Amino acid sequence: MKSNTKKTMYLHRMGGVAPRLERAYDAKFKLTPAYKESLPDMMEAEDAIQGAAVPIQQVGVSNFKLPLKFKTKAGEVHTLETSVTGSVSLEASLKGINMSRIVRSFYEHQDDVFTLDLLRRILVKYQRKVEALNARIKLSFSYPMLQPSLRSGLEGWQYYQVSFEGLMGADGVFRKFIEFDFVYSSACPCSAELSEHARDVRGAYAIPHNQRSKARVRVEVAKGKRLTIEDLQQHCANALKTETQVMVKREDEQAFAELNGAHIKFVEDAARLIYAELAGDKRIVDFEVACSHLESLHSHDAVSVICKGVPGGMSADFMNFRDLVC
Repeated sequence: MKSNTKKTMYLHRMGGVAPRLERAYDAKFKLTPAYKESLPDMMEAEDAIQGAAVPIQQVGVSNFKLPLKFKTKAGEVHTLETSVTGSVSLEASLKGINMSRIVRSFYEHQDDVFTLDLLRRILVKYQRKVEALNARIKLSFSYPMLQPSLRSGLEGWQYYQVSFEGLMGADGVFRKFIEFDFVYSSACPCSAELSEHARDVRGAYAIPHNQRSKARVRVEVAKGKRLTIEDLQQHCANALKTETQVMVKREDEQAFAELNGAHIKFVEDAARLIYAELAGDKRIVDFEVACSHLESLHSHDAVSVICKGVPGGMSADFMNFRDLVC
């Protein structure tokens, strides 16, 4: 039933006269089935589509938040504030979608433990309820992992920015991705050698520069395979060695200085080191790595991007380096 017809029927039931408008909220108002039926639905309105009647590749909601459950590799469950982006494709003949259905689909699963494979079930609901050809979901959250100090025996919570993403195409093929941010220290090889030169040749006290740096890793997980957040953290730690520390005493600070001295690296080195780690994991179909070294020498940053090189896959076109500010 079209919205203008609903309104006509409602006014007829009211005696043909619209009720007098009140500048007050009626807390005692009771919703009746007849009143609910009379509410206009703009998605069913007879108004023509505004603008060009063309398909829209993505339409939906972004950054609606709710607490969702995620399981650690050890089996513990964390409830984390999660930012959700959900979108679907829209055919040229349709005016719009009911966006609240996307939100409600998550509340239907709010007691479940979220995994990449659960996203597939939600996307199937999307496509059925919204009548879309393509659908996608991205969940973004801050994931805690307890990390030990280098020498003192202390430990503290390191928080990692993580996203789970699911894509469902019109062909029914489901693809799943994890995006993971890893913060580390990068000591400049050039600065290290110049500092040693100043000491050796001129007896000048010099300190090589290093800086907080970030790598964003986006991987596509193979069908039927399970890859955990802890697995990605370990890949990055194995590759770069110099993850920033949480809890430190003097002995930890000294150890960190030694660790940076043992693993100096340019931004190009960082990208290739992570590449070598990820390329050896058969659970990962494809990947892209973006690294940013927030230079203490320069007023600009040094950046690099690398991908696995899968034909038709990720293409190392990352340009959102402002997202990699630590």
